[in-house]
Amino acid sequence: MSAVPPPVSPSRTTCASLLHELQIIWDEIGEGDSERDTMLLQLEQECLDIYRKKVEITRKYRADLHKSLADGQAQIATIASALGESNSFSWARGSLKDQISAVKPVLDELSLKKQERVRDFSVIQTQIVRISSEIAGNGVATNAGEDSGVDERDLTVKRLGELKSHLEELHKEKALRLQKVNSHVNTIHDLSVAMSIDFFKTLDEVHPSLSDQSAAHSKSISNDTLARLTALTNSLKQEKQQRLQKLQELGSKLIEVWNLMETPTEERNNFDHVTRLISSSVDELTRHGCLSLDVIEQTEAEVERLNVLKASKMKELVFKRQNELEEIYRGVHMDVDSDGARQILSSLIDSGNVNLSDLLSSMDDQIVKAKEQASSRKDILDKVEKCKFAFEEDKWLDEYEKDENRYSAGRGAHKNLKRAEKARILVGKIPSIIESLTARVKAWESEKGVPFLYDKVPLLHIVEEYAAQRQEREEEKRKSREQKRLQEQHATEQEVLFGSRPSTKKPLGQSTNANTMVGTPISRRTSTPSGRHGVSAAKERRESGRANMTPVNYVALPKDDSVSRRN
Repeated sequence: MSAVPPPVSPSRTTCASLLHELQIIWDEIGEGDSERDTMLLQLEQECLDIYRKKVEITRKYRADLHKSLADGQAQIATIASALGESNSFSWARGSLKDQISAVKPVLDELSLKKQERVRDFSVIQTQIVRISSEIAGNGVATNAGEDSGVDERDLTVKRLGELKSHLEELHKEKALRLQKVNSHVNTIHDLSVAMSIDFFKTLDEVHPSLSDQSAAHSKSISNDTLARLTALTNSLKQEKQQRLQKLQELGSKLIEVWNLMETPTEERNNFDHVTRLISSSVDELTRHGCLSLDVIEQTEAEVERLNVLKASKMKELVFKRQNELEEIYRGVHMDVDSDGARQILSSLIDSGNVNLSDLLSSMDDQIVKAKEQASSRKDILDKVEKCKFAFEEDKWLDEYEKDENRYSAGRGAHKNLKRAEKARILVGKIPSIIESLTARVKAWESEKGVPFLYDKVPLLHIVEEYAAQRQEREEEKRKSREQKRLQEQHATEQEVLFGSRPSTKKPLGQSTNANTMVGTPISRRTSTPSGRHGVSAAKERRESGRANMTPVNYVALPKDDSVSRRN
């Protein structure tokens, strides 16, 4: 029996050694050749199956590598196309593993760039969706943009720039809308302050976000909100205008009644904030509560109260105006029927058929006209006063020159001498004074078309009468001087024929004139416009002196002002 060969190390075992060892074993066993051939065929088949299986696995692995390489290259091409980058990559040559190793870094870099680009798109699109929803007023949640998918087929820089431009436009639109909202809110605030309206409640009716101070950056800017704010602003402006007009009307009524009733300043100051509104424009009023409903109600109550008082005092006010009108007429010597005017006024007021405010307004117009008439007569009246003074001085000089003791050394004689000297100068100007006055009166009458009355008498008649009386007096004085001259001549002739006769002399200081004192005549009489009367005759002039020329005016009433127009 042959010895068994030593075992071979597994790491050095080969098919040949194993087959040799198998031959030795078969020899020992005594296997036949046919069995040996069969077993060898089996071994060969089993080896082929193992090799075949291994080849299939390797072939599949190679296909996977090809697919992986193709997928990587395809992904690179797709990502590059989505990113808008040129697909000009140079693929490495060599084994599949080498090619895959070369593709992987490129793919990783592009994938990272894609992720960043997708993130940029997502942020921008989220903001676009959010702002668009705010403008549309759809009430979309803030994170709704995160659910909107990004189109990864177009991640180019151009597309990203377009989205950024669109986002910038939306930001501008949002800023503009927010500016409009804030402008409306500020305007509504000012209007609410002026009219004492609840500002926050008013805004809350438009949109709750407008009255929420903590939501300053999330105010509603939708078209609906802007439309509501615009309508509210216009409504409040109209309400403000209406309230201002109401208070201006009430303020005008207050001033009218105050002026009629001559209300003291202290009482008027209580509603000074209302009367100041009369000259104010609607845009100027920003003071708190200046147009509130409380102010309007208080002013209406005051106007109503004053109207009640006005009705009771109106008659007194009417007659007060009448007194003023009469004083103006009397001051310029115009005719006035005081009793008749007052009876007519009383009848009008008692009948209740006339508006007392209109009556007062009419009387105010008459007062204005009366003042105009008085102003037009002032120049002539000044000349009349000058003429009257000259007439009085003329009369005084007449009496003075009749006094035989005028040159005595009595008390006040030197003053009378000076006065007489001035009076002679003034009397010498009387013709020119009368001529100037006559010309002025005629010019006035020609302009007005009515005679110039002075205390119910035409002034030209008075002047002409005085001129005639003065001429008559001058004639009497001339005759008196002529008679005296003849008497003196006769006395001289008698003295020549029969000799001189003792003449009785009056004691020094005595005068034949009863109106002289201490050798001088009394000074000229003082006269007042209301105490003078027209001169009618020379006898009346000698007894009582010349009366003055003061008229009484006729009052022009609302019912009939024809008489006042004659003056």
